[in-house]
Amino acid sequence: MSFANITKEQKQLVLGQLTAIKSDFASRGFFPGTSGNLSMRVGPYSQEEFYFAVTASGKDKSKSTPEDFLFVDRNGKPCESTSLKPSAETVIHNEIYRLTGCGAIFHIHSVYNSLVSEWFWERRAVPVKGVELIKGLNIWEEDAAIDIPILSNFADVPRIVPEIPERLNSRIPGILLRNHGIYAWGRDAFEAKRHLEAFEFLFEYVYRWELLRNRK
Repeated sequence: MSFANITKEQKQLVLGQLTAIKSDFASRGFFPGTSGNLSMRVGPYSQEEFYFAVTASGKDKSKSTPEDFLFVDRNGKPCESTSLKPSAETVIHNEIYRLTGCGAIFHIHSVYNSLVSEWFWERRAVPVKGVELIKGLNIWEEDAAIDIPILSNFADVPRIVPEIPERLNSRIPGILLRNHGIYAWGRDAFEAKRHLEAFEFLFEYVYRWELLRNRK
């Protein structure tokens, strides 16, 4: 299916959900400065062809305007005539969609996710064990133990992309960029939001636990 076959109603549904998520996350301080980005797939998916709406570059995400999002193809190129530029990190969204077939990807910056990504950098993963909110990632084992992958962070964003397939764990719906932030995804906006909230709880828990543990 080409982008021309995607209906106006399908596009509006995606934009409406992204606008609501953006407003919610902005109210929680998830987008300091103009940081962070959101995307959501529209229409059918195949590795060879898919389309998604993504946040436009440089926008104040505490405000809502008709130019907050644009639609791009699997290469991150705009699907419609526009003066907007997609987020510089759209290439990361492209790769996650390609590898996972997910329906939505949300990326935020927080103090806790940045701190734990640096603290556990040499390990290349944030270890979490036995915390209830692991279930928020669809992992239901008793006393579950997980490792949340950490990727290198480069100012030249395309340099990050080759590391994604190497570090991505199909069990964990998220990746951390070192000193940067979390990318969380899901089948739809609801699941991606739940995963992101679970990750953020786990990062704060791990940070606070490390402080307590190292006082002994």
